[in-house]
Amino acid sequence: MTTPVLELRGIDKSFGPVQVLHDVAFSAYPGEVTALVGDNGAGKSTLVKCIGGIYSIDSGEYYFEGNSVTVSSPREAAALGVEIVYQDLALCDNLDIVQNMFLGRERKSGLVLDEATMEEMAAKTLAGLSVRTVKSLRQHVSSLSGGQRQTVAIAKAVLWNSKVVILDEPTAALGVAQTAQVLELVRQLADKGLAVVLISHNLNDVFAVSDRIAALYLGRMAAQVKASEVTHSQVVELITSGRSGTLGLTNGSGS
Repeated sequence: MTTPVLELRGIDKSFGPVQVLHDVAFSAYPGEVTALVGDNGAGKSTLVKCIGGIYSIDSGEYYFEGNSVTVSSPREAAALGVEIVYQDLALCDNLDIVQNMFLGRERKSGLVLDEATMEEMAAKTLAGLSVRTVKSLRQHVSSLSGGQRQTVAIAKAVLWNSKVVILDEPTAALGVAQTAQVLELVRQLADKGLAVVLISHNLNDVFAVSDRIAALYLGRMAAQVKASEVTHSQVVELITSGRSGTLGLTNGSGS
């Protein structure tokens, strides 16, 4: 197996007296989709914010491409190649697709914006992801469907030579056809060599595109396994009780 692009070992995170993450280990590999699953309150959001530099970790080790690193801000995470697409997408309705994709990272030619270069880069990125549902790059985001918005947010994330893309519930508000489009896009990202982390409550989506599944239970990593080696019901058991047969937490560690 290749070296994971992203590897966390022994991650602890507390907020005051409440410990949210306990000795969490997590890996994401290039060319693979790793699903991060867990019930509400399991610690998924906290773990992602630790990866993204929004929260500092209390203890543990963060490795990127095999090297030990310290990530203390979102800018540092982005500099490594970590991009996170949050559930709210963080898109501006009053701006067009190109403006959204370059928001905060605009290209300039002298003192003015280099619109031609930005439009060309946006078009190339969307074409590289085989996106065919967007009519014009100058459409305002307010005119896009939920699936198209998700596509723009993902394209924005991969525009910046990212190596790890984390997608937070990308299909939560989508219909059947749009969900299929987004899942196809998720798979394409991995096929291009990126390490994709998919956070989802929908196990059908998880099994449709994931290579590995990491199940969090009450702030502990119950198991990280190949998707082909577990069943739907085993994953449900890992999510709800922290173990399934011989898989998962021992009685001592789940308390």
